[in-house]
Amino acid sequence: MTSSTPASPAGTTIRPRERDAILQALRAGVVPRVGQQHVQVGRADEVKALLTDIDRIADGGSAIRLAIGEYGSGKTFFLHLVRSIAMERKLVTVHADLAPDRRLHATGGQARSLYAELMRNIATRAKPDGGAMGSIVERFITAALTEARESGTTPDAVIRGRLTSLSELTGGYDFAEVIGAYWRGHDTGNEQLKSDAVRWLRGEFSTRTDARAALGVRTIVDDATFYDQLKLLARFVVMAGFSGLLVSLDEMVNLYKLANTQARNANYEQILRILNDSLQGTAAHLGFVLGGTPDFLLDTRRGLYSYAALQSRLAENTYATNGLVDHSGPVLRLANLSPEDFYLLLTRLRHVFAGGDPTSYLVPDDALTAFMTHCSSRIGDAYFRTPRTTIKEFVNLLAVLEQNPGTDWAPLVGAVNLVTESNPDLAPLPDDDGAAQAGANAGFAGQAGPEAESHAAGLASASDDDDLATFKL
Repeated sequence: MTSSTPASPAGTTIRPRERDAILQALRAGVVPRVGQQHVQVGRADEVKALLTDIDRIADGGSAIRLAIGEYGSGKTFFLHLVRSIAMERKLVTVHADLAPDRRLHATGGQARSLYAELMRNIATRAKPDGGAMGSIVERFITAALTEARESGTTPDAVIRGRLTSLSELTGGYDFAEVIGAYWRGHDTGNEQLKSDAVRWLRGEFSTRTDARAALGVRTIVDDATFYDQLKLLARFVVMAGFSGLLVSLDEMVNLYKLANTQARNANYEQILRILNDSLQGTAAHLGFVLGGTPDFLLDTRRGLYSYAALQSRLAENTYATNGLVDHSGPVLRLANLSPEDFYLLLTRLRHVFAGGDPTSYLVPDDALTAFMTHCSSRIGDAYFRTPRTTIKEFVNLLAVLEQNPGTDWAPLVGAVNLVTESNPDLAPLPDDDGAAQAGANAGFAGQAGPEAESHAAGLASASDDDDLATFKL
């Protein structure tokens, strides 16, 4: 059934392909890769704060933000929106989700794996879906050829002259050599050489021997050079004609979940290094946006606040209380959607589902109000603080109405079953010492015989009586 036709929320017709991509993503509980502008509501102040950061990066500065929000509150959507804005402002963006095999600091290849994932997702306005490394290098070469023709010098001299400034940075000499190798491949028609150069830039060489045989360089992108390589890349994309580099890292809670204290602190030290460089302005044309939950930030045992140097730098403004906000610090708390924002979101979802045609709306405005009332009675104000589940259910409701013409929406709204969103990644987290002891128990449990039983019994008694008051020789 249809309703009255108010002014279009989006203002334009939505293409079927874009409509399907948005709806399929929302029904799966993930962020759509296209069309975010059709469902964006609220958080105008947070977006303005990131716009300021983007302008600072384009002006040669640096920035870092920690986007902190509850599980399901829209952090990933916010990061996608920021990347879209950055690409419109002529920045190059890279993004990745942290995982057990992708970290900021490691010794077993996890940091290089994170770098490779970032480079797979490198995007520009012309190539927003990733894989833009080759086109960025081509743009640099083209600009160098144009300058060589205008100045009457050789392209090789122009390229080396433009890359000289990179030599002052860690790993800059080999970075410049790889770009020079790409130019030689371009000049001689050697596609293999060009391909090897791009592979090196993407961090896909696993051994120095292979890199030296292919390109004549002695280093590769590894765990130790992860951050230095990003700083080099930021300088290079500016030489290629872009405004800077924005690095977006989501699922930072994976660092919080690391059971090994030493590994966790090593990653926090890397965050501290990035934070110091960004706040001091020593990393030119480079910005970071990190998405995490309040536990990742505030937990004094496992979170960033467990690292004293980070806690002092990330402490919130003590004056920003009683409704007052401060969006100038590195921590950006994502504000909850208001009920008014959520009502607007439902109208936008209804508009997207109708393909941008107000005459094809499946439910009237009264249905939106009834849906919000039902959600509020089921899970309270959590339906607009963590809206992911609610959005999925509303899109599912519209899907049923679309496929069953003439169905009354009222009984369906009352049958919507909602539960409060919870983060399965955080339940439960073992204690570091407890995990170590459990590992020791498991190690001896794998043995056979009375020695193993005696050891397990000894550990059990020690844990039951830490004071050893009953210990006897």
